[in-house]
Amino acid sequence: MDRQSRRADRWRHHLARAGIPGARRLAGPARQARSDGSRRSAGGWVVRYAVVAWKPGAHKLTLPPLWLLGPDGRADSTAGGTTSFSVASVIPDSLRQPSPQGLLAPLRRAHQDPLPPFVAVTLAAGLLAAGLAARRRRPRALEPAPPVPLEREVPDTRWLAAGEPKAVAARAIWRLRTALAGAVPEAHPALATDECLAVVQRVRPDAPLGELRELLEQLDRVAFASAHGVDVAALSAMARRLARDLAP
Repeated sequence: MDRQSRRADRWRHHLARAGIPGARRLAGPARQARSDGSRRSAGGWVVRYAVVAWKPGAHKLTLPPLWLLGPDGRADSTAGGTTSFSVASVIPDSLRQPSPQGLLAPLRRAHQDPLPPFVAVTLAAGLLAAGLAARRRRPRALEPAPPVPLEREVPDTRWLAAGEPKAVAARAIWRLRTALAGAVPEAHPALATDECLAVVQRVRPDAPLGELRELLEQLDRVAFASAHGVDVAALSAMARRLARDLAP
């Protein structure tokens, strides 16, 4: 219980002791301190009483009187007053001699069976696999693609009439080099013209090497626009003939 008291400067308190019969009493001598926390001041002081109760419920408590002692020997007193407080619950009186108990030993963890977690994980994995299998889409049966008719090769005369001799020369070079690669696998289209002819000469010495060299060089000049006034149609026909001769 806290009680605030105001007194003149240099006056001192004398805290009286008084027993209070009944189910509650003071649990020791009262203590005083200044209300703002310091020891000396002309302001108010707080007198604090420790109270103990044995029964729950509302209690009415009469505090002991408070004596004031002045510096010149004068004395004065003030009534302690009456206060009320309520106790929610108390220690039951079934314990005859209640005494503090020591710390309990650490509780041993209960034995855990690993089977339930294993079963749960297995069941979850099975359900997940079943769900994925049920939601997986089956491959759709696609209808066969309709046959695409092959376009006929554009004649050389149309390319020449359109002013595209380079296209005719490029097609003739591709046809002849493809035939050479089929007859001599080492002379693949990635090789340059001179490298290709050197491979053909080494592997197929009976091939018309001179005619091939002259024809490929002329077609290269037409394809790179370095030859003018050349009969590109005749060169394309010669390339067709040589390709047929080289075909296995």
